Amino acid sequence: MAKYAKWLGGTAGWAFGGPIGALIGFALGSLYDNASGDVMNWGDPQVGPGSTPNRTTAGDFEASLLILTAAVMKADNSIKKSELEFVKRFLIAQFGEEKAQQQLLLLREILKQPIEIQKVSVQIRTFMDLSSRLQLLQYLFQVANADQEIHGNEVDILTRIATYMGISKADFMSIKAMFLVQNNESVYQILEIPKSATDDEVKKAYRKMAVKYHPDKVSHLGPEHQDAAKEKFQKLTEAYERIKKERGFK
Repeated sequence: MAKYAKWLGGTAGWAFGGPIGALIGFALGSLYDNASGDVMNWGDPQVGPGSTPNRTTAGDFEASLLILTAAVMKADNSIKKSELEFVKRFLIAQFGEEKAQQQLLLLREILKQPIEIQKVSVQIRTFMDLSSRLQLLQYLFQVANADQEIHGNEVDILTRIATYMGISKADFMSIKAMFLVQNNESVYQILEIPKSATDDEVKKAYRKMAVKYHPDKVSHLGPEHQDAAKEKFQKLTEAYERIKKERGFK
């Protein structure tokens, strides 16, 4: 079991209790039972003396991501090869080859287990800051959009997850709109304003959203998550620039 100590240390914050801890613990136990070598070594512990127990670490965030990714993948009662391939590419792009392979091992074990979405999401809501929850929801939309289409049952489960995590309808619709074909309606949804908003209201909304979605908001999760947040910030800026161009203001 010593081979798992570093990963356990990295996820020794709030996520290693409650329903999230139960799922991760079961997955690690299954891997340990079947392991013949050193399959787990995720880097140095991120929670230790002097740290803040309730502050979300990268390990807490990634444990939550793996569990909710499994929930989204199981939304249509089948696990598609295309989804697994996308998640593999996604994890490699975000975390590198070695860490992604370790995460995939955990994900495959989590997929075998029933997931109580409400309990998991409420635990996340209790301990994770809003910026990190919004980043988590963006990731889940990327997974759901693996086949370039977000299906109705995936929207339903994403809606439930967002609601249980305490994300407002406006924030949910804003992130959802980022994955739609950009049109006159979606660019306003991204800024969380109606199309009837005045130019001054558009500018005010952009400034407000720019603060909410600034990549520095998730800097505590590590550079890989901060880089991903930059993509979301770029979509926000693109929506604003499109409205400016259509309306002809600076």
